[in-house]
Amino acid sequence: MRRVARRRAEVLDAAIEVLGAAGSRGLTYQAVDAAAGVPSGTTSNYFRNRAALIDGIAGHLEALERHDWDEFARQAAPAGVPELAAAVTRFVRYATGPARARTAARYALLLEASARPELRPPLARGREAVAGWSAEWLRRFGSPAPRRHCGILLDYLDGVMFHQLTFPVEDFDPGPGIAELLAGLLGSAEPPAAP
Repeated sequence: MRRVARRRAEVLDAAIEVLGAAGSRGLTYQAVDAAAGVPSGTTSNYFRNRAALIDGIAGHLEALERHDWDEFARQAAPAGVPELAAAVTRFVRYATGPARARTAARYALLLEASARPELRPPLARGREAVAGWSAEWLRRFGSPAPRRHCGILLDYLDGVMFHQLTFPVEDFDPGPGIAELLAGLLGSAEPPAAP
């Protein structure tokens, strides 16, 4: 059973890479089989049609991104707004660098969700997990409206990452914009003193 689950995860990892690199039109059983290095027909054994494959990708992507953000939140522990901006900048660089295909796959799924509303719940759960973490940090640093400010921050980050994926800049540095946005949302607020 573990072997089946592991093979299924390998196929989904490969499907995310294919979707992120080749887009929705390039997502074929043959391309996923080749990317996963599995025998021809393996992907279709796990996912009987394209809709099932897309659903599988959405759920797998949600789990992977939740893990990434949990790990990021655990490691970040910023002491102030400048450190928070630096941590978010590192994440954006990761999402548009080493995790570029995964980020592109998420955007491809978001576009697919406009025609297939059933894809929205796993994508929304992934964003909600990120929003919960982000809003908590913004609250700690003095945001009077952490959920609203979190929405603004996440929308900004999505725009920055989408732009970098579609029109890559070689010396990409999202840091100044992120720092400026956080400073605007939080002012010079620092976390309240511990009692």
